[in-house]
Amino acid sequence: MQYRNVCIESFGYTLPSEIVTSDDIEQQLQPLYQRLRLPEGRLELMTGIRERRFWEPNTLPSDKSVESGQKAIAHAGIDPRHIGALIHGSVCRDHLEPATACRVHHHLGLASNCVIYDVSNACLGLLNGMIQVANMIELGQIRAGLVVGTESGRQLVETTIDTLNRDETLTRSQLKMAVASLTIGSGSCAILLTDRELSQTDNRLRVATARTNTKHHELCHSGQDEAGSGMQPLMQTDSEQLMREGIATGVDTFTRFMNETEWTPDDIDKTFCHQVGSAHRKLMLDSLGLRHDRDFATLDWLGNTGSVALPITMAIGLEEGHIESGDKVGMLGIGSGINCLMLGATWQQMLVNGKPSQRAASHATAPSPLVV
Repeated sequence: MQYRNVCIESFGYTLPSEIVTSDDIEQQLQPLYQRLRLPEGRLELMTGIRERRFWEPNTLPSDKSVESGQKAIAHAGIDPRHIGALIHGSVCRDHLEPATACRVHHHLGLASNCVIYDVSNACLGLLNGMIQVANMIELGQIRAGLVVGTESGRQLVETTIDTLNRDETLTRSQLKMAVASLTIGSGSCAILLTDRELSQTDNRLRVATARTNTKHHELCHSGQDEAGSGMQPLMQTDSEQLMREGIATGVDTFTRFMNETEWTPDDIDKTFCHQVGSAHRKLMLDSLGLRHDRDFATLDWLGNTGSVALPITMAIGLEEGHIESGDKVGMLGIGSGINCLMLGATWQQMLVNGKPSQRAASHATAPSPLVV
């Protein structure tokens, strides 16, 4: 998919205040650790995740999606009447119906002719939403669109801890299927896209490449469909095979992505990947031939925030000066299913409250010391 008239104009994000460390989780898992004689520190060692964040109990995803959406709109300085589409793309949502996008639309005060709906595609939902908005902009159907989502990790992590402690038949081998659930964190992010005439940044979305490998759809799955703050989800994840097959799908997608962008791996100045764990990150970058010092990561302090992980990492990377003017940027997402989506953009500047960021401008002439 090629784009000539689409700009990634601004981001807005919201983080929870409650921090839960991997040590905290292991303390809650003491009955399991003692029974299986597991060494403390194992969770952080295996995943590279030191901590994650949780919303207050009973927080609705739409509450935080509204906050993030307001920030993205304010940063762009755009008239909300120009927003012709709103897509809510996270796994977590308020209810089975209506669409969570309805409440977000209402509280953002968007126009009645704004197309609104939810998209669900595991960890790629927000990226899928970006492509759908980009397609509408490219076709001239809308001038601007907002993609937003909020993931909540508290229910999954707490339910997993309770289940692991109560199941006295569990073995070390079986425990591996639950480790991924203990890495989950919470976060919220919004991305505003516009056409070039409306844009003040000219941060151009150039290419989107998608591939699937659905014969592996059973490697990571939840129980029956649930929604709302009272849900008690459980996940079963074959992390090792999912990583292998996901990377293989990523390599296939990346080859096609390079062809469509007419870039080489060395041409990509900065990357942002889905945040799973340190081993996954290293293997993915190495398999794609990408430099680690050009990649920005948040997994060590945010954990895996699902569909929010990649865009919120890019938003934070922008704030910390990771992207410089003129950079070619790769947004590389792999999600369960298996689905892969890679976006290529050329960057010019960051907006804050409708004006070019002075921090972004200063980093346009000097390398950032904040690259991780």
